[in-house]
Amino acid sequence: MTQATNNPFFGKFKTPFETPPFDQIKVEHYEPAFDEAIKRLDKEVKAIAENPQPATFENTIVTLERSGQLLNTVSSVFFNVLSAEANDEMIEISQRVSPKLSEVSNNIYLNDKLFARVRDVYEQKERLDLSTEDAKLLEETYLSFKTQGATLSPEKKERYRTLSTELSVLTLQFDQNALKDQNRFEMLITDKSELAGLPESIQEAAAALAKSKGKEGWLINLSAPSYVPFMRYSDRRDLREKLYRAYMSVGAKGDEFDNQEIIRKIVNIRLEIAQLMGHKNYAEYVQEHKMAKNPTNVYKLLNQLLEAYKPVAINEYNTVEGFALGMEQKDITVMPWDWNYYSEKVRHIRFDVNDEMTRPYFELDNVKKGIFGLATQLYGITFKANKAIPVYHPEVEAFEVYDADGSFLAILYTDFFPREGKQSGAWMNNIKSQYKTEDGTDSRPQIILVMNFTRPTETKPSLLTFDEVETFIHEFGHALHGMFAQGIYASLSGTNVYQDFVELPSQIMENWLTEKEFLDQFAIHYQTGEKIPQELVRKLIDAANFNAGYLCCRQLSFGFLDMAWHTIEQPFTGDVAVFEKKAWAPTIIVPEIPKVVMSTSFGHIFSGGYAAGYYGYKWAEVLDADAFSLFKEKGIFNKEVAKSFRDNILSKGGTEDPSILYKRFRGQDPTIDALLIRNGIKK
Repeated sequence: MTQATNNPFFGKFKTPFETPPFDQIKVEHYEPAFDEAIKRLDKEVKAIAENPQPATFENTIVTLERSGQLLNTVSSVFFNVLSAEANDEMIEISQRVSPKLSEVSNNIYLNDKLFARVRDVYEQKERLDLSTEDAKLLEETYLSFKTQGATLSPEKKERYRTLSTELSVLTLQFDQNALKDQNRFEMLITDKSELAGLPESIQEAAAALAKSKGKEGWLINLSAPSYVPFMRYSDRRDLREKLYRAYMSVGAKGDEFDNQEIIRKIVNIRLEIAQLMGHKNYAEYVQEHKMAKNPTNVYKLLNQLLEAYKPVAINEYNTVEGFALGMEQKDITVMPWDWNYYSEKVRHIRFDVNDEMTRPYFELDNVKKGIFGLATQLYGITFKANKAIPVYHPEVEAFEVYDADGSFLAILYTDFFPREGKQSGAWMNNIKSQYKTEDGTDSRPQIILVMNFTRPTETKPSLLTFDEVETFIHEFGHALHGMFAQGIYASLSGTNVYQDFVELPSQIMENWLTEKEFLDQFAIHYQTGEKIPQELVRKLIDAANFNAGYLCCRQLSFGFLDMAWHTIEQPFTGDVAVFEKKAWAPTIIVPEIPKVVMSTSFGHIFSGGYAAGYYGYKWAEVLDADAFSLFKEKGIFNKEVAKSFRDNILSKGGTEDPSILYKRFRGQDPTIDALLIRNGIKK
């Protein structure tokens, strides 16, 4: 065991801005740090629960909020690195630590003495003259106890304790199975003729990937920068089908990485937990504490959008299939592995634009300057790279972020490229949330942005697709939400908001990408230095709503699938693929095929915290379209509107109900009209 004196976690970080000393933290440091942090938290909780003084807001609610700081630090560092730079040793530690963390949570929320004190304070709330933020902390603390078993009978508490521990292990195992199964698939191409249709940049990236693995030829895998362009451009229908089937069978091969039985266990445990708490199903249980409030309101939105978008999506499919028939000069049914290929050709013909035309203008460094620059224009903040801040991988960059008045705002880490130990997708997370210390000092946040973008090659820098630029600006919106936090309490700070509200700050940022004035600022050809041509910008804008119906239905399919898994009212013992196909059947446009399944790799809902919450992307899309319409009305760089958005949304975190915050910014309740108009569905 590592001695405490050698463990970087046991002491103040002696680094710039007290950032984690990644250069000193070794794998063997984590477990002793977790064990010590848990011991400290146990002592802190015991002291609160057994305090002989009458329970007050300060000695119970605030003291509990400020407890466990070492555990917060160790957990955030460990799990951020686990997601971005995992290895077998880290995975083994996570499997040992997760049940311990579940036990820690249960020991807090199932502690009768502690809950009695929390309840005593809660019952006095009308007489306490609390500030808005203090009142919200009290409400959230009480609800956390209630929803995590504090009011259950002793027998039910023990059952909840068992179930929650099992669930923490299963969700982790789900993630790791999906990662390992995805990583082991490789399609090596050695015959150049099989690259037909692939642009030179994609071929070069595939060759570089093969070389990095010590192989001759061109390597295609299931990471987004490899999979997506192959499905979009490859003329080889047989290889597209092979790749699609591999992608849609991750975690479903009946071997050691199979997630089907894990899914059954996860949904059944969630159902039992919900029913222990007096609810019919898991969605009803968790949505009570979201903007939507209940499954009825969620289905109302999903069905409202489906009714508006599905007829458009069917027309889009018919157009693409008609094109395919003409192109192939024979009968052809456009299958899932054909959709991106033929629709990209239709898009190119209709709008004369594709990723390979725009890539040269989206060099990663320029995109980064543009997106950072947008934050400077709107909010006055600036970014300064600092190579002295330790990072967990050589490709990671760290930036100091300063506010308009020159005061220090945050640390921002960026991690752009795929690696074997990195989860797929893109995300923002906190390494440290913002909060105010007991003496009122503002402890500023440390934010991490992780993505999986197209790597540079031997001859070209990293040139992004438009979708990758959109992913960057989306996650950067989450980062702004974290960096602008101005709360007292970490649990209400930054992105700690209702789940169906958290996507508003990210999704609103995507709107700027179809604004000519913004694109002109950073879209510069990496070789010639010329700005993106006005004609190309116009084509991008014209193409923005291409296949909007299909894309909406695809997103709705995930929402319906999530809701189906989490509105079951009897334990599930059936076939995962059959259940999936029935769940999203109303949304399906492209023909379904047997023996493929998406649920087994659907990390958002089975391991990523979006269970019964995936609808939140569409919920927030309604908000972001409505919110951006105010920028469109007043000017897309209007500083007054930006200040209002920062003051009322970005800086407030979860300190007030999001409906109140939104209405304060917008002056009215949102409707779906702005989204329908933006997508060209409604004139």
